[in-house]
Amino acid sequence: ERLVESGGALVQPGGSLRLSCAASGFTFSLYAMAWFRRAPERELLAAISANGDTTYYADSVKGRFTISRDNGLNTLYLQMDNLGEQGTGLYFCGKSGGTVYSLAHYSYDDWGQGTEVNGSS
Repeated sequence: ERLVESGGALVQPGGSLRLSCAASGFTFSLYAMAWFRRAPERELLAAISANGDTTYYADSVKGRFTISRDNGLNTLYLQMDNLGEQGTGLYFCGKSGGTVYSLAHYSYDDWGQGTEVNGSS
């Protein structure tokens, strides 16, 4: 199993960025996925069910971030809008143990290495 994030960058305050997480080595469409941020504590930002029908957002990103997935491309996305300094951190994706997402971090059994986002001006 492998998860590879990309898309991190330095972004101006109020700017937008889209992160990607390319999955391989497992049947992507069978597992819920999530995005996390470490800055420095690990925070679950958004999660999505295996078929993409249901999503969850932390209060800190609700209304500004959008999680989505393309099961045909085995890729998870995170669209981030209105970024600020609070958006700075290491962003990484996680694979859950089933089709329904969980808010418990221990439910995620595989992780990517992450991609850095710097929201400083």
